[in-house]
Amino acid sequence: MKNPNIKWIYLFVLSVIWGSSFILIKKSLLGLTPYQLGALRTIITGVILLSTGFYHLKTIPRSKWKWLFISGLLGSFIPAFFFAIAETEIDSAVASILNSLVPLNTILLGFAVFKIVSTKRQVLGVIIGFIGTAILILKGSALNPNQNYLYAGFVIASTLMYAANVNIIKRYLQDVKPLAIAAGNYVFIMIPALVILLFTDFFTTERLNNPYLLNSLLYVTILSVFGTALAKVVFNKLIQISTPVFASSVTYVMPIVALIWGILDGESFSLIQALAALLILIGVYLSHKGSVQKNRS
Repeated sequence: MKNPNIKWIYLFVLSVIWGSSFILIKKSLLGLTPYQLGALRTIITGVILLSTGFYHLKTIPRSKWKWLFISGLLGSFIPAFFFAIAETEIDSAVASILNSLVPLNTILLGFAVFKIVSTKRQVLGVIIGFIGTAILILKGSALNPNQNYLYAGFVIASTLMYAANVNIIKRYLQDVKPLAIAAGNYVFIMIPALVILLFTDFFTTERLNNPYLLNSLLYVTILSVFGTALAKVVFNKLIQISTPVFASSVTYVMPIVALIWGILDGESFSLIQALAALLILIGVYLSHKGSVQKNRS
């Protein structure tokens, strides 16, 4: 008999891992460019996943490979670069907060494109969570008036891609093992990442002599192992045992973790942001209650 609470355990673990990813991106950018960071993150993660999940690739039906390709682009490859670019201008905590748009986009795309129905309570939960997110964004912009919020567009675009990826996995890759999905994604995106890395100045003497390089490589390795490789497998499993909306609700709790890291790194945090975080948690709870997953006729 399956433990009905296991999905909450997955949600908590992913929240801690992914909530910590934003500060790791910030620290990695001290010695790397956004394109180097995105490429290295993809390559390191690919090596890990293919070394552990290569055997599972042969279990994937041929008809599923096109969806693995699309899933890899939308759920891993492009966002790895977009988030790195965004954090050159906005704080790591702000990037995490903006990432909370994923559940809202999951519902909208699920209904409009994938014909996936969500309950009224799930919609209410997403709205409440979105209100909390909006408060966090507005307060964050007031505390950091010098940040270029045009770069937030890279995060918002990534949330749309993440939302599409969640629905793709739920609708088309439901019967594929989580590790096989993760490994299959990186079959397609590792080589493009390597090409991008070769066209940067990563292998130049100037870059190799950068005093921040070794620390940045350590941070991006931690990010790749835990924030991408391990988290991808856990997230794919979470999608399969719950609903797209509940799985994407991990992005509601992530900002709280990210804000804690932000405080430790000298970023500001207010009482209003704490109240907004409480709204986010309420949204997570409501989006879980009364979950259903079915197709429209």
